Amino acid sequence: MMYVNKVGPYHNPQETYHYYQLPVCAPEQIRHKSLTLGEVLDGDRMAESMYQIAFRQNAERQTLCEMKLSVNQVEELRTAIEELYYFEFVLDDVPIRGFLGYMEESGFLPHTHKIGLWSHLDINIEYNDDRIIYANVSVRDVKPFSLDDVREPLSLTHTYSVRWFPSSVTYDRRGDRLRDSSFFPKSLEIHWLSIINSMVLVFLLLGFVVIILMRVLKSDLARYNLDEEGTDDMDQGDNGWKIIHTDVFRFPPYRSLLCAVLGVGFQFLALGTGIIVMVLLGLFNVHRHGAINSAAILLYALTCCVSGYVSSNFYRQLGGDRWVWNIILTTSLFSAPFFLTWSVVNSVHWANGSTQALPATTILLLLTVWLLVGFPLTVIGGIFGKNSAGHFEAPCRTKNISREIPRQPWYKSAPVHMAIGGFLPFSAISVELYYIFATVWGREQYTLYGILFVVFAILLSVGACISVALTYFQLSGEDYRWWWRSVLSTGSTGAFIFLYSVFYYWRRSNMSGVVQTVEFFGYSFLTAYVFFLMLGAVSFTASLRFIRYIYINLKMD
Repeated sequence: MMYVNKVGPYHNPQETYHYYQLPVCAPEQIRHKSLTLGEVLDGDRMAESMYQIAFRQNAERQTLCEMKLSVNQVEELRTAIEELYYFEFVLDDVPIRGFLGYMEESGFLPHTHKIGLWSHLDINIEYNDDRIIYANVSVRDVKPFSLDDVREPLSLTHTYSVRWFPSSVTYDRRGDRLRDSSFFPKSLEIHWLSIINSMVLVFLLLGFVVIILMRVLKSDLARYNLDEEGTDDMDQGDNGWKIIHTDVFRFPPYRSLLCAVLGVGFQFLALGTGIIVMVLLGLFNVHRHGAINSAAILLYALTCCVSGYVSSNFYRQLGGDRWVWNIILTTSLFSAPFFLTWSVVNSVHWANGSTQALPATTILLLLTVWLLVGFPLTVIGGIFGKNSAGHFEAPCRTKNISREIPRQPWYKSAPVHMAIGGFLPFSAISVELYYIFATVWGREQYTLYGILFVVFAILLSVGACISVALTYFQLSGEDYRWWWRSVLSTGSTGAFIFLYSVFYYWRRSNMSGVVQTVEFFGYSFLTAYVFFLMLGAVSFTASLRFIRYIYINLKMD
């Protein structure tokens, strides 16, 4: 059975509509195929087609249907063809794509603007034994049915041919066949030299930061740990982090919010790592419709216990007593912005009749998953985190009266630290980011998951090292307000990712229209927000461990 799926503008990947919304051949009673959650989220709306295809039986010039199109229906088809609408059929999980019609336009005199509809399709199917390997449609020897100068209803007959061809490709390798013969252009070339160059630069940066910090710290510790008569010039210069030892572990404002950021950040760290590892282990087929969407939703629900545990545990260590409020803040820190963004995007899709608008049943299913799995696991994780929390491990005693912070030079201000701490991790992933955007917002099949895992690890390493370096420079200026600064410095990578998404939309894609624009910027904002939470949590943890290390190794008077 071959199913019709969706149609949409070629340059707007997320703007799709049901195939039968157009004036095309449709059965009297439309029957839809049962879809997985991932397929629904991917905008699939498969319905039975009128094409009669028998296994390994060729068919020539079979009549699909005879139609009589009104002037308005012809104009609807003309508009779709002018906007480069393509269709997608599905045969045995193999996508079959082709353009709805043909357009020819000449800018020279005399100016011509011809539009034609493909009223005949040649369906070519490759098989191996009893399995379908590949299928496509061809209009090579077909003359388009002209839709020019139509002022009255016209009659039209749709026909099709089916041809079967044996293939040597085995069924378990048909994913490679589908990827190598895609309907969409092969614009995603693997720039190995750029990736290797990025990795080399990152490793050099990490080595530079580590070596410099170790040498500076060794010198600082040797000087600070001298006898009292040798430390009279201790407060001079930029190496004044010893004299703030009674303030460096002073708890920050908005402790509950800070703990919620850490909890949700580590949840997304577990989620991203889990998806990449699952793909590398071959636990699901990435070429199957919506497979990653389904895995991401399941893992998000299951990893909610991570956010609850981390947030509640650290909140109790910081002396927090409003545990219930902390759990509510943690569970809504991402879900609330996501729901608001999704509501706007889904409403725009719904108003335009797009298949990307989720049905009510799917919305109820996702809400049920969150209410019965995600939220309870957050609470359970919070209970375990609260009960297992000990005292905050501070090597130094904190005084009741805080020390006055000297005026800081401009290059030690928060905006400068955020610019440096955000740009360096972004530069480490900028090459790979193009491939990810081309996959999510384009037509590409992403296959470099091994490289992605390495780049993901490099991103976390760079974020941690940069955060440690910036925290050291902040403390050396006798500024002990490092708690939120460490989150914001590297978390600002999310802002650079959002700026890159703006650049990609205007300079690297041909996307247009309200539907595609709202979806692109809505979900790009959420992506940047996720990176802010995840990298903020990693950088804070690295800075906390670094500060504990240097003050444990410092001899106090």
